[in-house]
Amino acid sequence: MAQGTETPAGPPDSTSPGATGSAAYLRRRTLRRGSAGWLLLTGLGVAYVVSGDFSGWNIGLSKGGFGGLAVAMVLMGVMYACLVFALAELSAILPTAGGGYGFARRALGTWGGFLTGTAILIEYILAPAAISLFIGDYVESLGLFGLTSGWPVYLACFAIFIGIHLWGVGEALRFSLVVTAIAVAALLIFAVGAFTEFDASRLNDIPADPSAFGSNSWLPYGLLGIWAAFPFGMWFFLGVEGVPLAAEEAKDPVRSMPKALAISLAVLVFLALITFVSATGAQGADAIKEAGNPLVVALQGDGEPTALSRFVNYAGLAGLVASFFSLIFAGSRQLFALSRAGYLPRFLSLTNRRKSPYPGLLIPGVIGFTLAAWSGNGGRMLNVAVFGATISYALMALSHIVLRRREPDLPRPYRTPGGARTSGVAFVLACSALVATFLVDRDAAFIALGVYAVALAYFAFYSRHRLVAAAPEEEFAALAAAEAELKRD
Repeated sequence: MAQGTETPAGPPDSTSPGATGSAAYLRRRTLRRGSAGWLLLTGLGVAYVVSGDFSGWNIGLSKGGFGGLAVAMVLMGVMYACLVFALAELSAILPTAGGGYGFARRALGTWGGFLTGTAILIEYILAPAAISLFIGDYVESLGLFGLTSGWPVYLACFAIFIGIHLWGVGEALRFSLVVTAIAVAALLIFAVGAFTEFDASRLNDIPADPSAFGSNSWLPYGLLGIWAAFPFGMWFFLGVEGVPLAAEEAKDPVRSMPKALAISLAVLVFLALITFVSATGAQGADAIKEAGNPLVVALQGDGEPTALSRFVNYAGLAGLVASFFSLIFAGSRQLFALSRAGYLPRFLSLTNRRKSPYPGLLIPGVIGFTLAAWSGNGGRMLNVAVFGATISYALMALSHIVLRRREPDLPRPYRTPGGARTSGVAFVLACSALVATFLVDRDAAFIALGVYAVALAYFAFYSRHRLVAAAPEEEFAALAAAEAELKRD
């Protein structure tokens, strides 16, 4: 048995581990296996991210200009590529719902597992709350049903889309795939329209700040502007790392997970390039750098709406829905895995008759709705989510490095090209992005640290003494410990 874990036993109730030991405990915490093939997983990977192509990334132009954001996007793209290759290997080794938590648990112990899982939760609970606000803004700007952005719209988002998730994972992922396909098609149509207005001279039309070190027409805010644009370069890829959270519900995850990760990242890189270049060149970096709907501004500027700009506006709503929907899925699975293993209260991992983790869907939904209705600051919540994401990236990359060096003979159905050097690049860039979040929104970074501190106190004083040895991620780590002990003997 792994150190600090316990085998479930005790009287049956909603919070106890189970009535007849680990078998009964896990029966009440079972996901529907074989529900997602590589196509649905690929759609999930794109869905996590696609809303970032419609808005948010353009604020990076106000931090680094076209050149600064371009360099930041390339570096963050390299980080995500290296991370995805590492995660493809790790998810083939340990195809469970724990995702990053499970990888770090094996490599870095219980503390590393909890730190990683908590950082992922911060990302996947805060991001849907922020996106619900953006959905409200889109609904109001489009004049849909005469609604204005407010708590009724946020409530409807959480209620409708959590309801679909409760119906079943297969139905949920198919819905996500359809909405994502609409959003991707809209981006392609947008790029064709925007390139008809493209003028390369508009890319660098932001006036250079003479006081910034290294400033010029391409880097108007100097070299430091590149670093400050890191979090916005991430918006083109933020969330794709969540695909392994569906491993326990995938068909043949050992083969489908690496394939889905690679294809989804390739799609996202292509979309990032055409969206970034076409939108900036159509109206100019200065015109769209602070726009809430940069693609619409890129098409119509200050003029009257066109048929194409209206279409893109509606499609932007589809993109937001796709990301909102898929991020709810990711958050529920990470919460499910941490709860099943005892890191968080165990009742959070109970599943219904359709094998959906209903507390893991409903409770984050209540938290997300409350934050959206109370705060109303989507940008701040997304910055908190980015802070959590960068911590998890660094720890997942470190987990790959540690497992490669400590357990070189571990069976690896898929091997990361470049090995630990690849994940080492991801680790360095993730740490750089983490520091960059303080340059963008220091308050958001400290809010995330405060949440982290509360979670760590709960783990240190309570849950680390009550972990469940029968959970798949814990068994995997216990097996590694037993093998290491046999080698020492």
